[in-house]
Amino acid sequence: MKIEQIYTGCLAQGAYYIESNGEVAIIDPLREVKPYLDKAEAADAKIKYIFETHFHADFVSGHVTLAKETGAQIIYGPNANPAFDAVIAKDNQEFSLGEVTIKVLHTPGHTMESTTYLLKDKEGKDHAIFSGDTLFLGDVGRPDLAQKAKELTQEDLAGYLYDSLRNKIMPLADEVIVYPAHGAGSACGKNMSKETVDTLGNQKKTNYALRADMSKDEFIAEVTDGLLPPPSYFPLNVKMNKEGYDHIDEVLERGTQQLTPEAFEAAANETGAVILDVRKAADFAKGHIPRSIFIGIDGSFAPWVGALIADTAQPILLVAPEGREEETVTRLSRVGFDQTLGYLKGGFEAWKASGKEIDTVTSVEASNLEEAVQSDAATPIFDVRKPGEFESEHLEVAQSTPLDFLNKHLTEFPSDKVFYVHCAGGYRSMIAASILKSRGIHNLIDVKGGYKAIKETELKRTNYVCPSTLK
Repeated sequence: MKIEQIYTGCLAQGAYYIESNGEVAIIDPLREVKPYLDKAEAADAKIKYIFETHFHADFVSGHVTLAKETGAQIIYGPNANPAFDAVIAKDNQEFSLGEVTIKVLHTPGHTMESTTYLLKDKEGKDHAIFSGDTLFLGDVGRPDLAQKAKELTQEDLAGYLYDSLRNKIMPLADEVIVYPAHGAGSACGKNMSKETVDTLGNQKKTNYALRADMSKDEFIAEVTDGLLPPPSYFPLNVKMNKEGYDHIDEVLERGTQQLTPEAFEAAANETGAVILDVRKAADFAKGHIPRSIFIGIDGSFAPWVGALIADTAQPILLVAPEGREEETVTRLSRVGFDQTLGYLKGGFEAWKASGKEIDTVTSVEASNLEEAVQSDAATPIFDVRKPGEFESEHLEVAQSTPLDFLNKHLTEFPSDKVFYVHCAGGYRSMIAASILKSRGIHNLIDVKGGYKAIKETELKRTNYVCPSTLK
């Protein structure tokens, strides 16, 4: 028996490859399926099953494409209603894979079809669970992301989740290995661990949601406390996962068309496409196409695209580092953004060489911000980190305008004087700067290095509060 976790850091997502005696099961595959096909081919094995733990909201699964490529069966747990052929398994139903068995444990709560898969070894001993978004390391799945139903509230779903954990997962042996669908950084939970594999016994000791003495009412209160609104693209990804989508090859062919500066400009004007610049923040600051949006490929790229562009049908034109165009289109497709129309051939340098208009972002060291505050204590400063980061520690004079909800704060940015924008390290503040400039707000200055650099100055900050103590 072979188990391989295939972890994608940008999405904080874990897919799983399980192989036994020439047969393979894939759990929660990503959109691009070639890595799974290559692994099976190298092992002279056949992909027999594709197990889906639920209808994912934060990424588009590769289940439909992988089934077409291999003939493997797509397996869902009870209550699933996909628009394509799939096996809707019953609770406790078992599937044989070589010498091992995979048992269906219906664990509703995150969503009503959420299912945990229990892997039994060839002796029939419980070996591992693939818990999807039901159980994370240090947390559990949030109960407010399911398709809205009039008869169900998030408190109702949290109650189902409590029962699922107590009746289906916690009775399993402590040595059972937990393989979750996500780790720290995912929006599907609140306090996930940076680790991606653990034992159930350790989770029983350390995961707040698995406390033995916790009542259902206490569980519901804790699990629903402090939930931020989910990103706008989540229901669109659920729809694609339920109904199907274009083959990844079609998306790549469409998205990797080379466009001259003239053709690129014409396409932008004719289609209303968002110009998405995925280079480094420093390069974007030095020069970019006016009104383009920066979201760097070397950060939490796909989730920020999903949160800020939101509409998966939005046409996109790319400005990318040379050689990374296909990677960018692939990563966009992981969160359902399939309408990339092409990329700027020769990159931004070609645009600049053509003599077309360019724009810049003023970006300064934290010491310059310190000097500005010393000369004018009323210097406006806007912190675009998440609310929890701001509450934990911030500049005394800063105002919280989280990047996730920046459009709701547009009226708060002054029009009559220069203001400063910062995040934790410089990535998110440059995204914010690009969005503000695209809205016609140009009187901003980005702080290089963000709050990390600001802490090295003498600027007054609030006392640090551990995020885990905040409610």
